[in-house]
This record gives sequence, C-alpha cells and structure tokens, in this order.
Amino acid sequence: MKGNFFTSASGLAITGLLALAGIAPAAHAQDTQAQDSKPAETGLVEVIVTAQKRETNLQKTPIAISVMRSDDLANRHVQSLSDLADGAIPALRVAPFFARSSALIINTRGIGAMTDANQPNRDQGVGVYVDGVYMGRAQGLGTALFDIDRIEVARGPQGTLFGRNTEGGAVSIVTKKPSGTYKLNATVGVSNYGGQREELHLDLPAWHDFSAKIDVLNTSRDGTVKNPLAGAPDFNAYDKRGARLSVRWAPREDLSVNYAYDTSRDATTPYYVQLLTKGSYPMSPLAALQPERATVGNFGVPLQYSVGDTKGHLLTVDWSLNDKLKFKSITSYRELTQSQYDNGSTNLFAYVLTSAPTSTFGRYSLANFAQNQFSQEFQLVGKTDSLTYIGGLFYYQESVNDNAWTPNTLKWNGSSTSYVVLSEDQWVASNAFPDRASHARAHSVGAYGQATWTPDFANKMMHFTVGGRASQDHKSGSLDLVNGALPVVTVDGVTTSAVQTMDKTWSRFDPLVIASLTPTANLDFYAKWSTGSKAGGANSRSLTYRTFDPESVSMSEIGAKTEFLNRRVRFNIAAFDGDYKDAQIDFNATFAVGGSNRATLETTNATGTGKTSGFETDLTAAITRYFTVSASLARTDITLPQAPNPFANNALTTVYAINTPRSTHSLAMDYNRPIGEMTFRAHLDANFASPYHATSSDAALADKSAIVNARLALSDIAVGNGGYKVQVSLWSRNLGNEQHVFYKGSGSLGNYGIFNEPRTYGLDLNVKY
Repeated sequence: MKGNFFTSASGLAITGLLALAGIAPAAHAQDTQAQDSKPAETGLVEVIVTAQKRETNLQKTPIAISVMRSDDLANRHVQSLSDLADGAIPALRVAPFFARSSALIINTRGIGAMTDANQPNRDQGVGVYVDGVYMGRAQGLGTALFDIDRIEVARGPQGTLFGRNTEGGAVSIVTKKPSGTYKLNATVGVSNYGGQREELHLDLPAWHDFSAKIDVLNTSRDGTVKNPLAGAPDFNAYDKRGARLSVRWAPREDLSVNYAYDTSRDATTPYYVQLLTKGSYPMSPLAALQPERATVGNFGVPLQYSVGDTKGHLLTVDWSLNDKLKFKSITSYRELTQSQYDNGSTNLFAYVLTSAPTSTFGRYSLANFAQNQFSQEFQLVGKTDSLTYIGGLFYYQESVNDNAWTPNTLKWNGSSTSYVVLSEDQWVASNAFPDRASHARAHSVGAYGQATWTPDFANKMMHFTVGGRASQDHKSGSLDLVNGALPVVTVDGVTTSAVQTMDKTWSRFDPLVIASLTPTANLDFYAKWSTGSKAGGANSRSLTYRTFDPESVSMSEIGAKTEFLNRRVRFNIAAFDGDYKDAQIDFNATFAVGGSNRATLETTNATGTGKTSGFETDLTAAITRYFTVSASLARTDITLPQAPNPFANNALTTVYAINTPRSTHSLAMDYNRPIGEMTFRAHLDANFASPYHATSSDAALADKSAIVNARLALSDIAVGNGGYKVQVSLWSRNLGNEQHVFYKGSGSLGNYGIFNEPRTYGLDLNVKY
C-alpha cells in the first residue's frame, strides 16, 4: 500500500522545506524536552492539565490523573493509542477487539468494556476525547496520532464534567495549536518489518489576525507473521496516514476562533490466532500447535487490509467576557467508515469432519461499518475571590449502521492433509451477503455544573467542591437481517418474521463531591466521591436484538499529591473503592460444527453489585541535573456478581472483569546531557502486568508481561546559520523480544491465543526550526 498521496505529499514537502537548510530529514522534535533537561536547576516542570475543563496544575487538581507529554510519547515511539497497550500508563489498559486492531477496548480500574464494543448500539465505559470532542466509536481509535501536546487519563468516574460513557474514566488527547510563528518539525524514519515513517508539522507565520498549522503523516509496516498464501498481505501489518489543517483567528486579545479539519486512513490486517494446546475436537495435522510466538501461519488464507476512514470538522470559540468569566463553544461533526477483513483465526476451525471429508473451513469475518456524529458543547467558566465554577450544556447525536458476512474460504481435499484456496465466487456461506445487518441512532443531552469554594480562613487551605450533571440518553435501532433474512422471533408461542426494533430512553443524575486540604504549597490531600454510567443498548449479534440496561459506577477515592526536595521529587497516590452495578456481560453461542459461521452473542446485565478497589502511585524524581527517574504502580481488585446466561436457560454464571491485571507497574529512566551545543538523550522504560482475563465468560488467563522500550538520540545538531537543528534517534519497542499471550481463550478446540508483537526497532531523522 505504498506510493499513496500522503507519502508523496509529505515526502515532497519535507524534502522541499529541508532543502532550505541543505539537509535531509530527521526524528521528532521535543520542544518541551529541552525544558525538562535541567531539573536540578528549576525543579520538575509544572504539568498543566484540563481534566476539569479549565487549565490547572496537575498537583493542584484533586483527582487521580496520569499525563503523557509529547516527549514521553516520542521516547516510547507511541504512534497511536494502540501503542499504549504495553502498559506505559499502568492504570490504563488498551487492547484490540479480539484479533482486530481496527477497534480498541479501553479500561481503567477494571471498568470500561466487558462486551463486544464493535457494535452500533453499544458503547464503551472510558470516554476518549480529542480537543474536547467525544469519539463515539471504538472503531477509529487506532488511527495515527497527530502532533500531540499531551494525553491526559482521568481515572475513576467522570460523569459530572464529561457525562455519558465515562464510568471508568476519560482519556483526553490534546493537540498542538497554531502558534503564529514559523516552526518546522519534520521526520522521516525506517524500521524493521519494512517500516517507514514520514511526518511534517508546519506552523506558518501569522497573517493579520490569522495563524495556521499543517500536519501530514504516514507510517506503515509489513506484517510480523507471514501469511503463506502468495500475494496476500501478512498478519499484523498496518498503513496509517493522515492530514490536519488548523486555523486560528484572533481579532482581539479576548477572543479566538479555532477551526480544524482532519482526515485519517487506518489500514490494518488482523493479528494471528494460534492454537496453544489441543482440545477434544479431532484436528487436521496441518493445524500444528504453536505454543510460542509464530513467524509463519499454518494456513495460507485470503486476506486484505481492513480500512478505517475518518474525517471531521471542529470549531472552537474561546471568549473572555471579562477577567473572571470565560465562554467556550465546541462544535464538531465527524464521519467514520470501517471495513473488516479478518481471516486471522483459521486455526480455530481446522477440525476434521469424518462425515464431510471435503468440507470447507477458513472462516473470513467480513463487515462494513459507517457512523456519523454531531456534538455541541457550551461552557461558562468563572471565578470570584473564593469560588471557581463551571457550567455547561451538551448535545450529542449519532447514526450508525453495519452489516456482516462470514464465508468459508478454504476446502479440505478429503483427508484433511491438504486444502485448496477458494476463489471469491466459490466462497461458501450459509446465506448470501449480508448475513446480518442493523442500524442505530443515539441522542444525548446534558446540563452540568461544578463549583469549588475556598473559604477565607486557615490560610485558605481548605477547598470544597460539589457538582452534578443531569442527562438523558435516547437510543433507537433495528436488527434488519439475521441469517440473510428477516429475524424470526417466537413470543408466547407465536412465531413471526419481522425487523426487530428497540426505542428506549434513560435519564440519570451524576453527582460529585470533593474535599481537599492544602497545608503547604507542595502538599495536597483530597477525598472524592463521584458516579458515572454507560448507556444501555441492544446487541446486533443477537438473534432477537435483545436489549440491555445501562450500567453504573459509584466510587470513593482518597489521595495525596506531594512535591519535596525543592520540587525535585513528585509523589502522588490515590486509593479507591467502588460499586459496579448492572455490568453488561456478553455470552457467546458455540459455533455448531458444520453449521452456521455467524457469531451469536447475547448481552445481559449482571445481577447485584460488583466491587472494584485498589490504589495507584506515581513517582518522578530528578536524581541529578541530567538524570530523571519515574515509576508508577496500579493495584486493582475487582469482582463481579453472576450474570444470567441466555444460552443456559438464564442460569446464573460466573463472569470476569476483562483486561484488568491485579498488578501493573512501570519504570522509566531519562538521561539528557549537553555535549557542546548538542544534547545526548537516552531513555529506557520497563512495563509489567500480572495475568488477567481476556473475555468475561472464560476462566482462561492471559500471560503476565514485561515489556522494555528504549531510545537513544543526539539532538540540537545545528546546520548552517539558518536556525535549523537536526536530531538522530535510534529506538526499539519490546527491546528484549519478550513474548506473552495477551488474549487467551479456551474451549473444545483447545486453548488458543494471540501473542504480543516481537521486537521492533528503527532509525529516525528529524529537523526542526
């Protein structure tokens, strides 16, 4: 998938611009890192966040929050949210949906998505926001990140300020805005597995009251597991491209209007699913067990890239009505389409049927998904001598539709010792395309307010915050096709064939209470209670479009934020205890041997109340003038009540929280030292996680993990007298080539799983001005 528009455009632009400096392109510039390289002289750099809809100092924000800045992302070679799956932020868990990296599952504190988040009429429990805009679907979250200033992860329910689908927390991605001065940041890179990378970030000089910024990027890599079918792409390949134009109009000091348009294309192939141990089904001798990470698949299968195309408009207005009152408007419209071509789990269907020795197999999961969304938010942020407050109104609507088909693409020769690849017109399925189709619409409105009072006594060391949000969600939709025909439903002994619909409205109020104490300038304590929820919906993989109710979380939290030794050490800790009610749980119907390939799921709400509790710590220390160490630890204990299993006469069944290791921790070391006019930079991080469940109804545990990433860079290399500087960097992800199964399942076929990526490494060249 080379030779595309973005490759050509970014390559030409970089080449042309860098020709001004008489050099070739090079790696990602670190504007903020230069400030961080002198911790002993100035203390640790102050971190500004907007997790409470206003700019605040991280240490003065009374919630548990993790921040990764642009230099942190560059050091770890993070190009998309999926790269955070290594555990760089221990309290945040990111995983693909099964073998499909085209959709991401995001959890914090054991809460987020216990279910198939791929579907049109269901949501995740951790909200993802880009420049204040809620991203409504799990699809599209794996796109390449543009020029990022920081990623904030607010842990625990954020229902008051962020609203629906933030019961577990909120991930806020903040991009860099036009500065009005000429800046260039251009990168080209190469890596193993045929990887290449080109990025251009160009800030243009202000013209009258306008300033503009252009971001163009392309990053691609071949697969890490070979597909034996000649001419077909390999497993776990990607090709990510994007462009963004940002324009800022500032006619007065108190008014700015920012418009941005972005477009991205995220093309991926699925992970390769391996058989780890044998089950009770007789398997073909070709379906070899692969208990170690494979480099070549057992079967050559038809495969093509799953392609996600996203684009969107954003209009933000910031208006200072006076020195104590600000108004903000965030208006956004976005579109998303996602195709799915998943033939990564052929091993799971390579069983032998003595009654049908020339049967077909090689289940190809095909789907099309389309969504559009509009959102509008108004904010009023103010302060008095003793009060800070925010009030807001929010509106969101979306329209989504999908369809799916699962034909077989391979055929046994009669003895299961060889097979043939079927041409597309020979693919075998129970029904014509599409086998399943549905559509859904959602409307959400909310009004919120939050205020913090600092009474004028005891040196103003006490702060009391209250807030609340009233919201209403309306969802409607229909299951249009099942098994290629109208759904067949039996109610009270009467069987009918008809489109199955749902139309439901839910209203709720999410309160928040915080009490905090600041006995010294560098010591803060807080206690917090808040709630959040995830919307209800309907399961489009159900035979009947069965509906399910919202789930909710109520959580108490206490924490401390400290700085000492002249701000050379920063230590934050939070402990939490929460109730998890009506958790939405998926149950799978086993594929009938020789029968339909279509996956059938039903979703029910767990009975009773689950519990989640634990603690998180973050430490950063400037050991010397040039050497900084950071460490984070998260401990989560979560239990869920039993849930009724529709495939077992609604018998109460034990279920598990997914993607939630009991213990996760990370350690990072950064060494930045001037060498003449240049700077040498070294980074090393290690990320660890204990075993966890990958599906809510399977007792199998994924492996523990230990991932090490590293980067070496020589930066600030002056070229000529024009102000251009070059950086050369060498990086590696999973430096030790550690292997672990991050998704594990069990059944009659045996234990199966998906391994993490092998070691990747590369060289980047960057130029900046």
